[in-house]
Amino acid sequence: MLKTRILTALVLLPLMLAALFYFPPDAWAGFSRLIVVLALWEFSRMAGFGELAKWSYLGGSTLLAGVLWSAHYSMPLAGHALALAFWLLAAPCWLVKRWAIPRGGFAVLLGWVLMFPALVCFSGATPARLSNAAGLNLLAIMGLVWVADITAYFSGKAFGRRKLAPSISPGKSWEGVYGALVGVMLYTVLVNQLGWLSVSLPWWGVLLVALPLTAVSIAGDLLESWFKRSAGIKDSSQLLPGHGGVYDRIDSLIAVLAVTNALRVLASL
Repeated sequence: MLKTRILTALVLLPLMLAALFYFPPDAWAGFSRLIVVLALWEFSRMAGFGELAKWSYLGGSTLLAGVLWSAHYSMPLAGHALALAFWLLAAPCWLVKRWAIPRGGFAVLLGWVLMFPALVCFSGATPARLSNAAGLNLLAIMGLVWVADITAYFSGKAFGRRKLAPSISPGKSWEGVYGALVGVMLYTVLVNQLGWLSVSLPWWGVLLVALPLTAVSIAGDLLESWFKRSAGIKDSSQLLPGHGGVYDRIDSLIAVLAVTNALRVLASL
């Protein structure tokens, strides 16, 4: 299983980097929409959409994303506030209360709240060479999520004793969380020194932002795990060998992107 995960990651990572830094803007926009729509497809399966409702939802979401891109639309302030409120308030409550994954119209809206803020953040990073500040900033944020995930996995495997949320994701431990925090601290100091982060903060200020983002990353992972458990499935799909589905791979990323983008917009007011 670990070997399959590593081999798949060795394919996905170069593809993502090539798309981010070498795709022309229209191709990058299409690639971003593909990721989000595949994750929405997996979410719609969890939410129990019928076939007609599922494909209507995906078709409408794809069309909406394309129209927004063509119109150079940016998310309004209320949208960023909603995304921030969802991940900082609603998502923790969801995990504590163990609410079931919704059905019907509420599921339609929830899917958009989950996925579209991340799509807006993806679209804001116009691909170019490594000199592109937006691309480097997006890569730094994605790297934070990857470092948190990898260090949590291996520190949990090595030292895991106390379960983090046994009724949601039995494999996760508090020791894994501590490993993720240490890994993110070291990673954040490194990328800050490299100048990848477009923030005007001292290194300790960047850390004060990065550590809560680690908690957001973990919350995104746990929320998707709870959705799967609520729906009675193990993986969101089998699209990625050893990793499950696309939503399985971006569950933490969509949360962190939504929060970081909202904070960036609100800080610029």
